[in-house]
Amino acid sequence: MKVAVEILTGTLFYIQVENNASVADLKREIGAQQKLPCDRLILLLSSDHSCPMTQDHDEVPLADCGVKDGSHIYLFFKPLDDGSTQHSVFTIPEWLNPNTLLG
Repeated sequence: MKVAVEILTGTLFYIQVENNASVADLKREIGAQQKLPCDRLILLLSSDHSCPMTQDHDEVPLADCGVKDGSHIYLFFKPLDDGSTQHSVFTIPEWLNPNTLLG
């Protein structure tokens, strides 16, 4: 089956998987094609916003999640689990820290 996958940036691409593929199979194909870490992917079927396909669903067949040929799937990313309670997109290197520069 062929499914459309859309990232929040608006990028749309297509993935081909076997009809009996699992959620994990689809994530592996997305990871390989788009060079993304498949262990951080969260998939959401456009017609069922209440059931994200996370790691808990990896061995579930796509058909059991309602995915069929031509389905539209939204792709999200699970945050990095680095053990910290503070997450930021960008951190300033210590040598650029204004407090360090001002002495």
